[in-house]
Amino acid sequence: MTTPPPPHRARVRALYPREHRSAIVRALFLVIGVLAFTTGVAGIFLPLLPATPLLILAAACFARAYRPFHEWMLRHRWLGPMLHDWYVHRSLPYGTKVVAIVTMLVSFGISILFFVRPGWLKLLLALLALGLATWLYRIPSRPRPARD
Repeated sequence: MTTPPPPHRARVRALYPREHRSAIVRALFLVIGVLAFTTGVAGIFLPLLPATPLLILAAACFARAYRPFHEWMLRHRWLGPMLHDWYVHRSLPYGTKVVAIVTMLVSFGISILFFVRPGWLKLLLALLALGLATWLYRIPSRPRPARD
């Protein structure tokens, strides 16, 4: 017989990692977190960059490096719900995943068809797009909650 899962709040709190004990490792996590965050914010406006996974990575790095940044992201009115969903469900809403894959493939396709000249670079970009789309597709998804 298995024990029942802990209450919702305790389960979510248990999923947040603690700051690392080493100052060097915390500094490394902080640098990676800042890079992921800035790239993720750019990804909101540039369809080539997947914003959601980068922001999740940034939150994970900040949780291990500097808790106030992590807590700010969790309290943010736009980022917070997405991060809470990730911590609770470990999945992305199906619609979000489809939009991310389609916009990424369209932007890669436009770049390949109209802006890139060398054939080897076109092939490399196509393989990168296919790899990223496959990776995003493999992230578990769930339906959006039904509206009343």
